[in-house]
Amino acid sequence: MHLDDDPRLRLEADQWKQRELPGFIGHAGPLWTRREGDAWAYGLLADARHLNPAGVVHGGALVTLLDHAISSVAWEAASRAPCVTLQLDTHFLAAVRGGDFVQARATVSHRTSGLMFMAGEVSVDRRPVLRGQAIMKVLPPAGARAA
Repeated sequence: MHLDDDPRLRLEADQWKQRELPGFIGHAGPLWTRREGDAWAYGLLADARHLNPAGVVHGGALVTLLDHAISSVAWEAASRAPCVTLQLDTHFLAAVRGGDFVQARATVSHRTSGLMFMAGEVSVDRRPVLRGQAIMKVLPPAGARAA
């Protein structure tokens, strides 16, 4: 099969790796990941199961991808301590169609001892389709007492 015939082959050629993850995100994907220097990018190859009745990718699927990217970046920044989303504000900018490869990236804007302030963006072909910001709570390790 030629690269142009199968989008998955194109993604693999561009160093994206498909991940099978447990829990909810496993049902929302499949998720694709790619290392970009010190950062990670997360992707979703939109297909029929991601569409809403209007025939575009459901906003909840895009927000789920963004939340996963933000949470993963926060987890890495917190030395792999669990982080939970306290607040997530999003702004939709454009529709996403089936067949589009949607990419999410996130950064830490500011942090305190227990909170991380995050920014993230979802794009298709470098065109922003969703922007968001979040506040993440860094949880104490399992078995540790909260201060």
